[in-house]
Amino acid sequence: MDQTTHAANTFTNYRKIISLADHDWETAERGKVAGLNVEVKSANRMVDQYGRAFHHFCTTSYLGLDHHPALLDGAMTTLWEIGTLRIANSKNRCKLAILDQYETELSTLFGARCLSTLSCSAASAGILPLLASGVFTQNRPPVMAFDQLAHYSMNHLKAACADETRVVTCPHNDMGYLEDLCKKHAKVAYVADGAYSMGGVTDMESLLYLKDRYGLFLYLDDSHALSAVGTFGAGLVRPRLHVLDDDCLIVASLAKSFGASGGLVMLGSERQKKLIARYGGPSNWSQSLNSAAIGAGRASIALHRTAEFAALQEKLQVNIQLFDSLIRTAQHGSNMAIRLIRCGEAALANSIAIELASLGFFTSAVFFPVVAQGKAAIRITLRADMEPALIRHFCELVTELSSTHAGVVGN
Repeated sequence: MDQTTHAANTFTNYRKIISLADHDWETAERGKVAGLNVEVKSANRMVDQYGRAFHHFCTTSYLGLDHHPALLDGAMTTLWEIGTLRIANSKNRCKLAILDQYETELSTLFGARCLSTLSCSAASAGILPLLASGVFTQNRPPVMAFDQLAHYSMNHLKAACADETRVVTCPHNDMGYLEDLCKKHAKVAYVADGAYSMGGVTDMESLLYLKDRYGLFLYLDDSHALSAVGTFGAGLVRPRLHVLDDDCLIVASLAKSFGASGGLVMLGSERQKKLIARYGGPSNWSQSLNSAAIGAGRASIALHRTAEFAALQEKLQVNIQLFDSLIRTAQHGSNMAIRLIRCGEAALANSIAIELASLGFFTSAVFFPVVAQGKAAIRITLRADMEPALIRHFCELVTELSSTHAGVVGN
């Protein structure tokens, strides 16, 4: 009889998560604010399977490029020109020539060697275990320090990383804790978001100090900032690095403000790119971006260099500031488009989201495990193509609902 013991639930405990969260998901589905199948009727407007029309207030297409005619035309035109969706190979064996051209254009736009992936999650799944192994740090496996609020697409890889090196979880944005780790260990890699999906940003100033003083390796997901902010849409992280060297990897989604599909990795060296292409598993398996996604992405690159794009970024900031003038949240003053209306309990968040849906506004009730227990909220995201009158009306409804529900606070 096998007497081997297994150290279970060191990093995850799905049975417990499900036991705590499934009731709230069932409530959300019964209330018709989850599990929706929608048809897009116009920019930021959709109709679900129950015939309800919504304004979309939990989108991540912050600039509204998912509806931009140039991107739609780029997708369709490229598909017909190439004559196939994809080459059915791992892309380190054989890929569409236009994909190589696309990655070259991304590299020029963002001033870094760029690698495309099927998603940002696929990029992290392939790269983080490699980083943990030490192949990017002179074959010295770094201590992998995950920020407590790092996105799930990175957090769920702790177990795989722990097979290569030591893994620790840092209190959120606690630079003192991180510096202590750097003092105790020869090499530390910090895994975090540039802009967090539940609001807030990383402390780039302190991270650059730790990088310069201790050689801290940075692995940052800038999905919610790419395109939304920065000159030519460079995001939050890339503009802070004069040169992207071997001690920093940036991953980001091309399916949010960028308006296309897939994921992006910004790298400091050709060697890193080759290692990821050859050994990055999920970042490279079986297929690559299809020709429609590439066509939309190339059209987005062209748009990023125009006055229209800069105007969309500015319009987004105007809309964020308008919202902040009407409702105060913990994210007040941030140039990111995410705002949370704190509710505390999941039942209250679901109830308010259901009421807002009945009034024609689709929002997200976020609860454990998306946020900590007792920290449930209504997650709201703003877009450049929202009219001021719509934002004002929405804020009036939120304020009215907040006044009728005990426990709802802005910040």
